[in-house]
Amino acid sequence: MTATPASTPEPSQLSPHRAERVDLAGRYGPIAALREAAADNADAARLAATALLVPGFTGSKEDFAPLLDPISDAGIEVVAIDLPGQYESAGPGTETEYRPGPLGAALAELIEKLAAEGRRVLLLGHSYGGLVARATVLAGAPLAGLTLLDTGPAELPTGDRRTALDLGEAALRERGMAAAQRLVEARDAINPKWPGMAPELKKLLRDRVLHSVPAGLLGMADGLRYEPDLVTKLSRTLRSTRVPCLVLCGEADDAWSPASQRDMAERLDADFAVLPNAKHSPNTENPEALLNTLLPTWRAWLTS
Repeated sequence: MTATPASTPEPSQLSPHRAERVDLAGRYGPIAALREAAADNADAARLAATALLVPGFTGSKEDFAPLLDPISDAGIEVVAIDLPGQYESAGPGTETEYRPGPLGAALAELIEKLAAEGRRVLLLGHSYGGLVARATVLAGAPLAGLTLLDTGPAELPTGDRRTALDLGEAALRERGMAAAQRLVEARDAINPKWPGMAPELKKLLRDRVLHSVPAGLLGMADGLRYEPDLVTKLSRTLRSTRVPCLVLCGEADDAWSPASQRDMAERLDADFAVLPNAKHSPNTENPEALLNTLLPTWRAWLTS
């Protein structure tokens, strides 16, 4: 509903992966996921790790398609999910259930199940998914590491994305999902890459909005408007649980500024990197640069 998709996969990045349902321990029921088992090698057995990738507002598991094979080839199982209410996952009908706190509590249950299976979980949250990821940490999820990708310390600041959020909410409340989608398509149309996009990609971007739960879009929009600054609380929790943290952003992020994300990283005592040739979604805009930072960091966390 933000009138700008959180990420835009390239057509070549939509290759099929093993799709399945992941049980969220009964809180919201199963959610849709793309899952790739780690390469069958000694590293995979030694690391026994799962990367759990959480998309942003109006996003979906497909946003992480460019990362799945490289992460798996590095010996780490990877699971990219739709959040409850997104695209192919069911969700509750109450808007407040889509704020970062409730969604984070649900993900914490999933992570506890993975940990009980002997998996070491690396949690990555993109954009709104980053706000959910920090709520997951605050809910007590056992993690081997936290990565915050193009997300900020608090609510979405004033700017084009915040304006689009407000316009999208008004359209959805007053005229329904089709009207909100028309706003999305109008904004897509001014993207210079839009005319050359493959029809199947355009269909995905349309379908994942229209198939989302309306209460989910409205609740997440409120989360983006009203989320408080919880960085100090998160810092204390990471320090007490000894969970390492990495903050990454595109050099031209137009949601939360790189400067605000650098400040957040400093407050978290986290590593920080700015990724070239990327805006708000390095996972699709420059996945190679993202992986070049992500994989060595994750391997260091898992082997230290």
